[in-house]
Amino acid sequence: MRNVATTAGWKYGSFTAASITHDTYRKGSGPGVVIVHEIPGITPAVMKFAEEIVGAGFTVVMPLLVGEVGRAPDKKYMSASMTKVCISREFSTMALHKTSPIIDWLRALAKQLHREVGGRGVGAVGMCFSGGFALGMMLDDVMIAPVLSQPSLPFGFGKGRAGDLNLSPDDEIVVQRRAVEGCQVLGLRFTGDRLVGTRFESLRKLLGEQFIAVEFPSSAKSDHSVLTEQRQDEGVRRVVDFLREKLQP
Repeated sequence: MRNVATTAGWKYGSFTAASITHDTYRKGSGPGVVIVHEIPGITPAVMKFAEEIVGAGFTVVMPLLVGEVGRAPDKKYMSASMTKVCISREFSTMALHKTSPIIDWLRALAKQLHREVGGRGVGAVGMCFSGGFALGMMLDDVMIAPVLSQPSLPFGFGKGRAGDLNLSPDDEIVVQRRAVEGCQVLGLRFTGDRLVGTRFESLRKLLGEQFIAVEFPSSAKSDHSVLTEQRQDEGVRRVVDFLREKLQP
């Protein structure tokens, strides 16, 4: 499905780091922002959101971690992508207090983007299974605008997993230090989203006043994707404002 992004002006590439290679799609100019899609892949709604970030004055890079580009979600596609995420060694989907291996790859991607475009630093937006990845990317000082939308890893219910932030204890210490030093984190969710569990409470405990929570009341059990499928315009605006405040001169 590469042509879908190419015809929309997205430059196709690939990036290798930490023994991992993924396709990437890049567009725009200005400070760098890494946008990591949700399940099942880079859907039309994800591309629409990314286009808005480009239009706000940023260089956006979207890695394709699973699924396809431009394909709309359906039950079969969602199930197939979920299965790939759950069996891949790149993602810690069930383990508690463990940082997903893909974080090292994303950190390298963000640092490479910053070297190319310059500026104060870079931002990252994660959604659903990737929602917490921007938190792990805070291990590097170059990450100064992390956005977590409906963070959902590790999957599964139960008190432990519901509040786990998909970080090792050592990485939590580094992230907490970054917050103490002034790095703010923006989080978005629907209040009734069971996939998010109690992670916002965990984020408040870890980050204190540096965690900015944007929460929307749920109108249906399926409410989950704040920036895409169940899009909240106010949520998108808050993300754009946050990225502009942190990254643009």
